[in-house]
Amino acid sequence: MSVSSYFASLSLLKLLRNMPGGVSQGLIWGIMALGIYITFRLLDFADLTVDGSFTTGGAVTVMLILAGCPSWAALLVAVLAGMLAGLCTGLLHTRFGIPAILAGILTQFALYSINLRIMGMAANKAVSVDKYHLVLSSRNVPLAILTAALIALALVSLFYWYFGTEQGSALRATGNNPAMSRALGININRMKVLGLAISNGVVALAGGLMSQYQGFADINMGRGAIVIGLAAVIIGEVLANAILKRRLNFYGTLSFTVIGGVIYYLVVVVVLWLRLNSNDLKLFTAIVVALFLAIPYWRELRISSFAKFRRKGAGKNA
Repeated sequence: MSVSSYFASLSLLKLLRNMPGGVSQGLIWGIMALGIYITFRLLDFADLTVDGSFTTGGAVTVMLILAGCPSWAALLVAVLAGMLAGLCTGLLHTRFGIPAILAGILTQFALYSINLRIMGMAANKAVSVDKYHLVLSSRNVPLAILTAALIALALVSLFYWYFGTEQGSALRATGNNPAMSRALGININRMKVLGLAISNGVVALAGGLMSQYQGFADINMGRGAIVIGLAAVIIGEVLANAILKRRLNFYGTLSFTVIGGVIYYLVVVVVLWLRLNSNDLKLFTAIVVALFLAIPYWRELRISSFAKFRRKGAGKNA
């Protein structure tokens, strides 16, 4: 097939039809990215627990709904389950002296078996919107977008308030400068455990929302979640710095983290629309994350190189 005939075979109408679904799923991934932002940026903690806690949130939500629990209450229990997972990672790191990345891997590894047991040793469990009242569903994409957007807005506002409190500021200081925080009397181990618990609670909430949206929980639904979350965080940061620049505040940073999730998933929609091999999505995601991670570094190199060139020019003129 020639290039012209290939592009002629693509349906722009189909792409536009798929965009709302991409926005709704992107908002859910953006909520998950908020949790990753707490560990990745605020705590400077490489937490790999999220691949397991995302699935935990979905498994707990679906099983509770099937047992007759209201969907909103199931989400709250999922948040608590995710916080317990983050608590385990935090204790492995602070109490047992296990390096951060290994503590996350151990918890994630253990969660695979735990999630299977939660789902009754089944690899997946379905929950039908026809039988149960769900918070959001792919059957009604506009309502799903509205619901996910309101939840994201509530979380951004809540975090903006919380991280401005004394405890929230102590948590941010712990990630920014642990030595100085310890000198100021902050219990940095307690702050790390608290931050990991909050982070994985939000990730589990996103998992619960995703399981309701797609109508099932799967044991592998969280695989690669850390990379998607990092992509959302990095894309959001680059866009925020490019658009708002010096006017960017913490509320804007959190908001653009969610927007980063939406943009990432819209790119996924475009990739699928172009009929590229879906098995290459993870490779594509890794390339996107690497490029966006490199952009700030390249920008600093360009600025420093320009400054050196300017200084040399000034020296010659003198």
